[in-house]
Amino acid sequence: MRDHDFPAPERRTRGRRRFDDDEPHFLKRGRATGPAPTDPDEPDPGTDETWSSWDDALHGPQPHPHWLVTELAAKDTELGVLKTGKEADVHLVRRGLPGTDRSCLLAAKRYRDPRHRLFHRDAGYLEGRRVRRSREMRAMTGRTAFGRQMIAGQWAAAEFAALSRLWEIGQRYGTITVPYPVQLRGTELMLEFLGDAEEGRAAPRLAELRPAPAELRELWGQLVDALVVLARAGYAHGDLSPYNLLVHAGRLALIDLPQVVDVVVNPQGREFLARDVRIVAAWFAARGLPADLVDPTVLTELLCREAGLA
Repeated sequence: MRDHDFPAPERRTRGRRRFDDDEPHFLKRGRATGPAPTDPDEPDPGTDETWSSWDDALHGPQPHPHWLVTELAAKDTELGVLKTGKEADVHLVRRGLPGTDRSCLLAAKRYRDPRHRLFHRDAGYLEGRRVRRSREMRAMTGRTAFGRQMIAGQWAAAEFAALSRLWEIGQRYGTITVPYPVQLRGTELMLEFLGDAEEGRAAPRLAELRPAPAELRELWGQLVDALVVLARAGYAHGDLSPYNLLVHAGRLALIDLPQVVDVVVNPQGREFLARDVRIVAAWFAARGLPADLVDPTVLTELLCREAGLA
């Protein structure tokens, strides 16, 4: 087992809840296309090019990465769909500054309209997430149209908040890798694209790989490091599997965290930790890691201690 010794302030406490995300800007902003063209250099309304939405979005942690284009004169160009899912679709977007070679690729995760989304077992995930206004809480509990929109806002806000915190931890201690959360705008989450930028090809999922024994052991070590960081921060992934782990430049990266669970306030926190461990441990064991190395019971107890649940 590796040394996980980042300072105590990174550990969660039972103080203020982190998912009071009922602020209006999470729910009311649509996907704007910016001002109408006024000169020949403006985007053509008939194309997939729009003005950068950076100006009126909630931004990721500072300092912003050097590769990120933040200039307001930048334009976003849709390049296609990277992934479709039950809850959201992920699109590939190039954000570039016209007249220069300055650009970056982004993964735009767009949560589906509440009528067409299917977050499985969402009641369990939402336990412990509370909003301040009783009207909103009743709407969410009753799954009214407004309540479903509130829930969609919570999913997006929860993922953005978790990625922001984990990114900062990863930058300081190097024990966890997540895509940089570029911005949140309504229920659209813009993320760092992990993959081959020239080809526009996303990094492979762990489930797609057949690692050699040495690489398999290294990836398991990275996963344990990441899970300990999550637990110390008070989180369980909530839906962890080899399908939402990417392998990019030799690093294991966690993705898809809308259902992140606050294990401190969620009464099922221990169960979520145990399920995450059980699923990924089974994958590694099936590919040849010794059973004692990937014992889910041992790892679950370690994570519960790190989260303060023991």
